[in-house]
Amino acid sequence: MSDISKRAFAELVVDGSNYLTWALDLSRAPLSRRQKALIFLRHHLNKDLKNEYLTEKNPAVLWQSLKDQFDQQTAIMLPQAQYDWLNLRFQDFKSVTEYNSTLHCIVSQLKLCKHNITEAELIEKTLSTFHASNLILQQQYMTKNYSKHSELIFALLVAEKHNQLLMCNHNARPVGSQAVPEAHATNQSNTHGRGHSRGRGRGRGSYRGGRGRGCRNAYGL
Repeated sequence: MSDISKRAFAELVVDGSNYLTWALDLSRAPLSRRQKALIFLRHHLNKDLKNEYLTEKNPAVLWQSLKDQFDQQTAIMLPQAQYDWLNLRFQDFKSVTEYNSTLHCIVSQLKLCKHNITEAELIEKTLSTFHASNLILQQQYMTKNYSKHSELIFALLVAEKHNQLLMCNHNARPVGSQAVPEAHATNQSNTHGRGHSRGRGRGRGSYRGGRGRGCRNAYGL
C-alpha cells in the first residue's frame, strides 16, 4: 500500500490536457485488487477531480468516466502535432541532438494520437529538410540507403563532431600563423656554424664560399 502513495508521475489536471499520458502511465500499473486500484487512481487525480468523483467506489467505472470525459484530447492534440511535424526542418536547428530531440517529441505526440511515423518517413523528413547549401551532402547521405533513422542520426553526429574539431584546430592556429619548426631552426644554425668554421680555417675567400653552401643547404636551394 505504501508503494501506491508514492507519486511516480503527474496527477491528472482539471482540464484534462495531460489525460493521454496520464492514462498511459496508469494502464501500466498492476490493478490486481479493486480497492488498491481505486486508491491508486484517486491518488493521481487533481483535488477538484477527486471531489467530482468522490462517491465513485468502482475503479473500472471511474476509469471509464475519465476516459469518456477526456479521451477527446486526441482531437485537440493531433492538429498541433501534425502542424509541428509538417513544419519541422533539420536546417532550423544548431545541432543534430537538438533536432533529434524535437523530432522524437513530435513523434511521441503523434503516437499518442494513434498516428505512427515509419522509419522511412523519419529518414525522409531529415534528409529532405537539409539546407539548400548542403545539397551535395544530402545526396551523399541518400546513397547510403539507411534503413533506420537512428543510423542516420549517428552518422550526422559523427560528421558534426569532426566539423567541430576542424573548426577548433582552425581557430587555434589560423592559416599562415604556423611557427617555424624547431628542427628547421636548429639545422639552419648548425649549417651556418660549419660555414664559419671552414671560413676561419681557410681564409677570407673560403669563408664566403662556406657560408654560401650553408644557405643553400638550409633553404634547399
